[in-house]
Amino acid sequence: MNPEELGLYTSDELVSELLRRQTFMGVLVRGESDWKGRWDGVQNFKVSFNGNLDTEEVRRLLGVVAEHLPSHD
Repeated sequence: MNPEELGLYTSDELVSELLRRQTFMGVLVRGESDWKGRWDGVQNFKVSFNGNLDTEEVRRLLGVVAEHLPSHD
């Protein structure tokens, strides 16, 4: 790839592009702010999805993902 072909986009632009795609079926979870440090458990998150999933499907999907995450207790 040539450096002239490289495009720089904001997170909001990238999220908007994904959500516009009719083939995208998923959920995007990202920090509400541009936090660059280690997460201390206080960060707020934005959850985004498009019309390919409804709210109940998103809840179930996130629940399944949470069940499969390893516990670090």
